[in-house]
Amino acid sequence: MFTGIVERTGVVETAVDTGGGLALRIGVMVDSSHEPWRDAELGESIGVNGVCLTVVDFDNGEDSAAVSFEVVPESLEKTALGALRAGDAVNIERSLRAGDSFGGHYVTGHVDGTGEVVEMERQGDQVLFRISTLPGLTDQMLDKGSIAVDGVSLTIVEVDRVEGWFSFAAIPHTLAWTTLGTLPAGHTVNIETDAFGKWALHGLRLGNGKPGGQEGQ
Repeated sequence: MFTGIVERTGVVETAVDTGGGLALRIGVMVDSSHEPWRDAELGESIGVNGVCLTVVDFDNGEDSAAVSFEVVPESLEKTALGALRAGDAVNIERSLRAGDSFGGHYVTGHVDGTGEVVEMERQGDQVLFRISTLPGLTDQMLDKGSIAVDGVSLTIVEVDRVEGWFSFAAIPHTLAWTTLGTLPAGHTVNIETDAFGKWALHGLRLGNGKPGGQEGQ
């Protein structure tokens, strides 16, 4: 599991179509401004733009590091990883270990869907983002609830289920430490709604006789 507190950013070195999947190699930023990068391990789970991926290869150098992943078709269908190209920046979070600080919210790395950045409004030193997405996702959101956008733990400011969007504010630290500070309008982002909210909604729908807790119904 993850917390949505991005550890650092990385850069896509290669993104190769494997005939349905994607072979992805990420170069990791290793410098004194970040916590020391602990060596990656084969089979380890790492969050890349909010998507839980399994390490299939790695290069643990002293001054630089890289990790490789194989992205399956299901992940490409549900997320924005398929749009990544060499040179793109991504958010990276290592999976939570016993005893680690829990500073964000419970994030599984199982993305529910995508959204589009439709507006960015600077308000003093922070930026208010508006993201459009599908009704099945906005149904799972609450004002002041938690949301993960490209793996970043954020607090929802407002949800509009009629027009199909939600908003959140990003403080200067978040803008500088993650990819949110460089996102252009029209960019597609990964969205994971709050896990506890999904279970609550699922239970309510089952109680109302809707098998499987049908989303958006």
